[in-house]
Amino acid sequence: MATEAEPGRRRRCCAQDTPDVPKVPDSRGDSDGPRRGSLCDRHCVTINNWQGDVGELGCHLHRPRVPAAVSTPSCCQQHSEEVCESCVVKTTLTAENAVEANKLSNNYKFGFKKWKSHVTARPWEDRSEIVKELYSDLNVIRGSGGSMLTCGNVLYLLLFGWWLSLLYVLVAAVMFVTIMGAPYGRLCWDLAGYFLWPFGKVIQKVEVPKSHQACEAGAGESSALLGGPTPHRWRPQCWAGTGYWHRAGTAAWLCLGYPVLALAHGLVCVTAWLLIVLIPVAKLSARATSRVLLLPPERVLVRRLRMTEVPLEGEVILCCYRAANPYYYKYAVHGINVFAVNLLPLVLVTLVLGYADSPNRLTSSAVKFTLALLSIMPLSYYIGMAIASISAQSNFAVGAVVNATFGSITELTFYITALIKGSREGNRCYAEVVKSALTGTLVGCVLFVPGLCMVIGGIRHQEQRFNSRSAGVSSALLFLSVGGVFAPTLFSKVYGKLVCGECHNVTQNPLGHYLCHNCHFDLMDNNGTLYYSHVQPLVYTVSILLPAAYLIGLFFTLKTHTHIYDIHISDCHMPGHHHSAVVHWSRWRALVILLLSTLCMSACADLATEHISPILTNSTISQYFIGVTVLAMVPELPEIVNGIQFALQNNLSLSIEIGNCIAVQVCMLQIPILVLFTIFYPTNFTLVFSDLHVYASMFSVVLMNYIFMDGKCDYFQGTVLVMVYFILLAVYFFAPSPSGC
Repeated sequence: MATEAEPGRRRRCCAQDTPDVPKVPDSRGDSDGPRRGSLCDRHCVTINNWQGDVGELGCHLHRPRVPAAVSTPSCCQQHSEEVCESCVVKTTLTAENAVEANKLSNNYKFGFKKWKSHVTARPWEDRSEIVKELYSDLNVIRGSGGSMLTCGNVLYLLLFGWWLSLLYVLVAAVMFVTIMGAPYGRLCWDLAGYFLWPFGKVIQKVEVPKSHQACEAGAGESSALLGGPTPHRWRPQCWAGTGYWHRAGTAAWLCLGYPVLALAHGLVCVTAWLLIVLIPVAKLSARATSRVLLLPPERVLVRRLRMTEVPLEGEVILCCYRAANPYYYKYAVHGINVFAVNLLPLVLVTLVLGYADSPNRLTSSAVKFTLALLSIMPLSYYIGMAIASISAQSNFAVGAVVNATFGSITELTFYITALIKGSREGNRCYAEVVKSALTGTLVGCVLFVPGLCMVIGGIRHQEQRFNSRSAGVSSALLFLSVGGVFAPTLFSKVYGKLVCGECHNVTQNPLGHYLCHNCHFDLMDNNGTLYYSHVQPLVYTVSILLPAAYLIGLFFTLKTHTHIYDIHISDCHMPGHHHSAVVHWSRWRALVILLLSTLCMSACADLATEHISPILTNSTISQYFIGVTVLAMVPELPEIVNGIQFALQNNLSLSIEIGNCIAVQVCMLQIPILVLFTIFYPTNFTLVFSDLHVYASMFSVVLMNYIFMDGKCDYFQGTVLVMVYFILLAVYFFAPSPSGC
């Protein structure tokens, strides 16, 4: 992404730092005006010429163009020097259609969810050959498939091939015993050899000669379709092709042979699909069950491909060369990534096991808590996909409302259910865990998310640049939000009364030193006068000011200063290709999925809080560490993946904005909502954090702003952020449990 130049370097940025704009010689030569004006005019001419060239290629920019009648000197007469310079450094992003353009534009809007995946179906011709191979059916014969002895093929033989082939041999024996199912027995015998090593072999659907004379001609007759001998299985079928024997053989096959093989192929299909890299094996098994095993045996031909053969004329049903493909992590089903598809059954298992096995007869609370926490990851993905789909297909107002309403629903659902359970049990430990999770999300999104993206992106790109002005807006809001959130804590440290649970005299002298444990500032002294008269009004004031500051930030970045992000969206296609938007999820479908995912999220959060109590009481690990790591970062895993994908594409601005936006929403939206919730449903949650939370959060924000000052970074700076994050995790790991736990 292009970076906004610093004031002292604007002349050089305007002249050189714009890779998207080609350089053209100045047709006017030396102008009478100053040099700055000539550079500005020359780039205005460049932009106009470039727009014209792009227009000839079918690229339509989503911005007003300069009319052709406007002369070159009038460009800088109409615009100031700063405006002309800003028009040069803008980044142009390519989108296939208007819906995708809206999604890309929303990624750069403050407060909107950043989403990497496409919300519309990409045109087939625009995809790479690697991606095309992922979605192709296993019925394409390639000229040169290379060596068939690969690690993936050997893995197939060890995992599935040998026992699947043995099963076919046993079924073939059973069908031969029935006599009437002998044609199916011969088919199973041929398929036993195929599924032992299917690579380099082909299964065809052939046409049976209709004349009985052709059938009686014997093995010496050749088939016009295949150019070779008539398959041996055709001849026994001639006398049993119709009538009683045919129906009896089919019935025996459907009762004795097909169910066993369909069950085996189903097991192979599910196992291979869950392994992801073996999805070709899953396709192979699914196609064999739905097509090959349901065909009459005389219409199935199994043969080995040879390099010297002419192209086959019959319909190819199966032709596989590789059992594994490492690029299947890119595979998507109706726009849903394969990992999210595979984790969706985990949600059903969690809900059924959690509510049907309340007494914990089948599994323990630790297992149910782990399953509930893992189920939050795919649900977070579906919520993010639904929000991005609705925002891309709606106007700005609807998108802003949806993002503000459901953008933090994952975290808020867990926090509110934990506070409700703590209030019912009278256990303050749940409130402390929620505070730890809030702090962990803040620290993780400020240090770990951008740091990890810098490291991974820096491996591919030596130096990455980002928009320091847009990052500065988020940084300013972070300073404001952290100061507002911890203001009641600092107030209580100044005016609260220090109370310790246990003190020991170290020097055995009444006037000597005392060693105290479990000390905290008591705000309820004198019937809570300090808290109810001073701290609580401050908390309510902060909870009103923080959302107001968030709205001002939205208005600043999305209305009055939109030029900060320097983004143009274009839909560029080759001539003759007209692509209409084929959305994966319509607005209504996305809304239904959003509501169902939110409902399932609430149920999983309820199960997680229901079964976290034994972990908190019996675990030797500090409750601080559990809240800061597991409860804080697991729901953010889809966002971390999005940030890494953006960084790999050298778009570090979005990677940084992902972490900053989440951190800002934690302080300016989530915490005020929790405070508002405690007004209507009293809980043990107070906006007073421990010293460890305060110091960790403030240090993280200061370090992040120091790293992001110059608008460029590399993997070393990312390593610094990640290492500081792990140091803080070590501090939380060895910290004693909070009071009340």
